[in-house]
Amino acid sequence: MSDKSSLVSNVSNNDIEALWNSVEEETADPREGIFGWSSVSWKVNREAALFLGAGRAALLQLAHPWVAAALDQHSNLRNDPVARFHNTFRVVFTMIFGTLSQALAASRHLYSLHTRITGELPEGVAGYRRGGHYAANEVNALLWVYSTLVESALMAYDCVLPPLSQEERKSYYAESRMMAALFGIPAEALPADLGAFEEYNRGMWDSDRLGVSTLSREMAQGVLHGRGSLVTIPEWYRALTAAWMPERLRVEFGLGFGRQEQQAALKALRWLPIIYRRLPGAVRFVGPYQEALARLEGKHVRSLVVTSNRFWMGQGRMMFSVGGKQDPDDEDPG
Repeated sequence: MSDKSSLVSNVSNNDIEALWNSVEEETADPREGIFGWSSVSWKVNREAALFLGAGRAALLQLAHPWVAAALDQHSNLRNDPVARFHNTFRVVFTMIFGTLSQALAASRHLYSLHTRITGELPEGVAGYRRGGHYAANEVNALLWVYSTLVESALMAYDCVLPPLSQEERKSYYAESRMMAALFGIPAEALPADLGAFEEYNRGMWDSDRLGVSTLSREMAQGVLHGRGSLVTIPEWYRALTAAWMPERLRVEFGLGFGRQEQQAALKALRWLPIIYRRLPGAVRFVGPYQEALARLEGKHVRSLVVTSNRFWMGQGRMMFSVGGKQDPDDEDPG
């Protein structure tokens, strides 16, 4: 068995500083943020349909032994999966929809958090040995987490809305490379284009860089059943998540996908687009996107937007900044 634990390329302070500088240089309008209202990234990530792919992304991340061990040893995922959901989207949505200063602050928070997350694997699985060292700020581990978010977002979008054109998909991936920099991933570590990105994902699914351990299987069941929270996960959501998983990992996770689950997933794929496309924008578009529009239009953030933000991020506003204070570039006008 090869030991992937030895393939370590941690993001140094100099590395992340260089990445932050590059993001600042490439951002056209700091108030719009790293993408802006006309980007494909805003078009895709404003959709509440992203929630449909959240379970898939979470399980794909847990299929990386480093990620599973880190979440078990350094987070409260087992007891409070909703908090993990909030923590993820608080960072990601702030990077996408926040001002440049907010996006950079979210990146600094993430980098600081990851520098403290190290440990040893509790069991051997796939190409990893028991006791092997892991670090959250390792480039390849960061690349995998980023990839699961980008790919699952595209899958969820195409599930309920007219699929993006190939050119839009290419643009979406090209834009996402800016967010990858905020994750701490240098450009040279990223697949060069959309085709290479898709090939990278397929290669990972079949490689010994992923493997479902007893730990990751237990944690995945907790995620899919909402254990430790008041959230009830419907059967159709679990079936859809299973349908979207690569077959090898679906089997390793022990996800049921017999006739009943297949029918539930097919039914969901039929009725979800019909219902979703009828939703008003106030419900369909996530709070952080609506907050960003209010910022650009010089308007107050409405109470419904605050409520949506609390669902997605666990707080009413995007407020990553030094000392936890609100970014002065994002204060309510008037």
